[in-house]
Amino acid sequence: MALLTQTPYKARTFDLSGLTGISDNTLEVHFGLYGGYVKNVNLLNEQLVTMQASGQSSNPAYAELTRRLGFEYNGMVLHEWYFGNLTKATGGGISSSSALGRALGESFGDIETWRKDFTAIGGMRGVGWAVTYLDTATGRLSNHWITLHEDGNIAGFKPIVVMDVWEHAFLLDYKPADRPKYIEAFLANFDADAAEARFTGAADRPVG
Repeated sequence: MALLTQTPYKARTFDLSGLTGISDNTLEVHFGLYGGYVKNVNLLNEQLVTMQASGQSSNPAYAELTRRLGFEYNGMVLHEWYFGNLTKATGGGISSSSALGRALGESFGDIETWRKDFTAIGGMRGVGWAVTYLDTATGRLSNHWITLHEDGNIAGFKPIVVMDVWEHAFLLDYKPADRPKYIEAFLANFDADAAEARFTGAADRPVG
């Protein structure tokens, strides 16, 4: 079902200039790409509202626009989660005594095992996303590969750590074969406090 609204989404801004290993040039390009997803979500919603109002909900074109909306919408939201778990202030470590650290220990054995598994998934061939999800029903954390923006998203699970591994996220800084170096840079700039807030429910993606 299409997510219909007359209120347009607004692209969020993220103050990330000066990251380690991820250049400002890459960020500028990446922010522009994210803005395109926001623009397309708004455009598709407008088109779907118009078609729905004119009784064209059974039109094949309506179905195709609805399918397209899922791709654009996920592209918008995943980028907000991604930018939102980067920081230029501090990098890296999840405390083993924090709520998230304890949960990672229960789910993976220890934080280092989670990190190695997350890194391995991020290094898989293809374009997509590496995401650590929380199953809110069980409290278990698990790592997943998301193809494009959609295939692999787990219904009802909450993203805790989100890493973009489309080539646009790193190609200006690293060769395609050097994706592991980009993953190292992501983890060096990873905002553990943001992930902790997502895990405890203190922070969720705000409506644009």
